[in-house]
Amino acid sequence: MPPLGNSEPPSESLQAAAEHLILQAHAPPAVVVNADGDVVFISGSTGKYLEPAAGKTNWNFHAMARQGLREPLADALKLAAGQRDPIRLRGLQVQAPGGNHRVDVTLQALEKPAAMQGMIMIVFNEVPAPLARRARRRANGAEDASHEAALQQYRDEIQKLRDETRASKEELQSANEELQSTNEELQSANEELTTSKEEMQSMNEELQTINAEMQSKLDDLALAQSDMKNLLNSTDIAMLFLDKGLNVRRYTERASKIINLREGDVGRPLSDITTTLHYPTLHEDAQETLRTLIFCEKQIRDLGGKWFSVRIMPYRRLDNVIDGIVITFVDITATKELESTLRRTPQS
Repeated sequence: MPPLGNSEPPSESLQAAAEHLILQAHAPPAVVVNADGDVVFISGSTGKYLEPAAGKTNWNFHAMARQGLREPLADALKLAAGQRDPIRLRGLQVQAPGGNHRVDVTLQALEKPAAMQGMIMIVFNEVPAPLARRARRRANGAEDASHEAALQQYRDEIQKLRDETRASKEELQSANEELQSTNEELQSANEELTTSKEEMQSMNEELQTINAEMQSKLDDLALAQSDMKNLLNSTDIAMLFLDKGLNVRRYTERASKIINLREGDVGRPLSDITTTLHYPTLHEDAQETLRTLIFCEKQIRDLGGKWFSVRIMPYRRLDNVIDGIVITFVDITATKELESTLRRTPQS
């Protein structure tokens, strides 16, 4: 354990005791630490700078140094161990229970005596506080300064309130102008909406007129289709109308008896429709007529023994555009029978 700073002086001689007392009373506080930072000697009152750590006894300088000294002295100890010249740290602020204070610290590597070689002496020199008169003058000045600071604070707050009032007034004026501008924009938008409403009403009337005209045309078209259907059925000619994709577009009642057709077959391809005719190349002949625009006519017999003249021709619209195929089926059974009878009758 290191010797304490208030230990009894050596009793070898009166001179040694006197020197020890003088050092205790007038010399600055100091400690001697070894290379590991452990305190091996304490001189004077070091309580302002060192404080034993709580818990297990630990005389290491780094653990005992008060806040404000620990980090700067740790770096300085490393520098002092490698040089002969002392290292001085000035004006270090120490945090102690009695209040913060400043201290100058000197670190000196020891070479003599041999027993202390490699150790470092750390000396603490308290920085004196300001003189009392200066303190009183500062106290009075501080009081005046406090009043002046309070007055200045009041002035600043009043000025701040004025500035805020002015800024608020300007913001209100700006907001009023924006509201007025918005009101004008809304009024203009309302006028535009009124105009748009009138335009839409006019367009609605026009659409109603167009709708009525379209309905009239649709009625006329439906009537025309009805007339055409009645006309085609009255001719007693089987006719099949195909579009450009060779899909069923329209047919007569007579055609539905030759080719198996019903209302649901409108739009179906010709190749999907069955027929009683011995005509396996009907679809190919229709494609060829649509490609070449050349009429095709063949005499075909059905499963019942009847003969039909099947004629395939292009469907030409009024604007001279080819828009599909027309296939007619004419019953020529009587003609065929007559030809057969004539062939059997010997010529005179």
